[in-house]
Amino acid sequence: MEGPNANSSSFNVFLDPAQAESLDSYEGVSTITPPQTLPGEKQLTFGWQKALHRQFHSLGKFAPGIALAIGLAALGFWIASRLGSAVFGMERSPVSPILISILLGLLIRNVAGLPTAFEEGLRICVRVILRIGVALLGLRLSLDAAAQIGAQALPLVLGCITVGLTTVLWLSKRLGIGSRLGSLIAVGTGICGVSAIVATAPAIKAKDEEVSYAVTVITLFGMMAMCIYPFLSHFIFEGNSILAGYFLGTAIHDTAQVAGAGLMYEIQHQSPETLNVATTTKLLRNICMAGVIPLMAWLHYRNNSNRPDDTKSELKWSQSIPFFVIAFIFLTGVRTAGDLMGLKENINWNALLAWANQTSVYFLALAMAAVGLGTNLSQMRQLGWRPLSLGFGAAILVGATSVLLLNLLGRIIPFS
Repeated sequence: MEGPNANSSSFNVFLDPAQAESLDSYEGVSTITPPQTLPGEKQLTFGWQKALHRQFHSLGKFAPGIALAIGLAALGFWIASRLGSAVFGMERSPVSPILISILLGLLIRNVAGLPTAFEEGLRICVRVILRIGVALLGLRLSLDAAAQIGAQALPLVLGCITVGLTTVLWLSKRLGIGSRLGSLIAVGTGICGVSAIVATAPAIKAKDEEVSYAVTVITLFGMMAMCIYPFLSHFIFEGNSILAGYFLGTAIHDTAQVAGAGLMYEIQHQSPETLNVATTTKLLRNICMAGVIPLMAWLHYRNNSNRPDDTKSELKWSQSIPFFVIAFIFLTGVRTAGDLMGLKENINWNALLAWANQTSVYFLALAMAAVGLGTNLSQMRQLGWRPLSLGFGAAILVGATSVLLLNLLGRIIPFS
């Protein structure tokens, strides 16, 4: 071997670090090549290769967030079980695993921060997995049972919506909040939380920051209600699980939050009817979007007809009734048809219903963990006290209206 300065221009590990790999190699033994970048979809030849490539690309986007939500949901159930047996010495834990999952998600998001790599998966949990879980609840009810709950809930729902909309709109004017933001908080409180806000925003040409503010307000106070109302309702209604279900279905803002609160109550008190009643009542509120959104648009343009930036926009009727509401009704029809066909004693039919019930619980728990992970409390600083005051007052008002109407209507309607 020649001296160290020989041929230094062609062999220099500092100028070309890849050459250092050859210093510890053996003759006749192939070196380990670094991993290569897979070809893009355009470079692939066959259709099945392109389809598989797209599937792996989607998996890479969604897997981190979904895996984190699954881990938090499982951890929530484990912690609740351990607290029940080791700390309280009870066979059934008095601590809600759903609440623990949400709090763990809030802690991670607002203390450690959440990288953007998790956002796509969490969005799938809240927008897709949650809706599937709610739709699967339809298999727990027949059309007759759902219709009975809906008929009893209708005057309660209409009363809460009317009080919520009129009072929130009136308060927004007194607090000097813009008509668009006031309208969005009103429909978010009275109808369907975030879904109603997103559906109403194009109809009144709301700005992006107004939509963001309204969603933040509704999410904050809806989540507080979801964590508090299951325990409060058990106390107010003296353990009556049916009344608790009607209360949760009318007093909490968003469908996800109602499902989470109903699931908390069911797990704590072994009362599946509470989740059934709460979900059906909430979906009845969702259906009311079909009438309320055009009404809010008409009121907005009537009051702001002279403003140049308030030209009318086309209302998307497809947003008025969410698809998962239709899926829920369809699956109640499937349950009804199966019962009418005499499948109640069929092993396979009962196994399917049990699987759907368990899957819906898992999906809802998973979505609740994602809700906690997706809630950024630091956004509250940007709102100011007026929207926060309006959101807090609206939440308290709708909850109080629900309790009052349940007590008044209970003398006329046999809630059962």
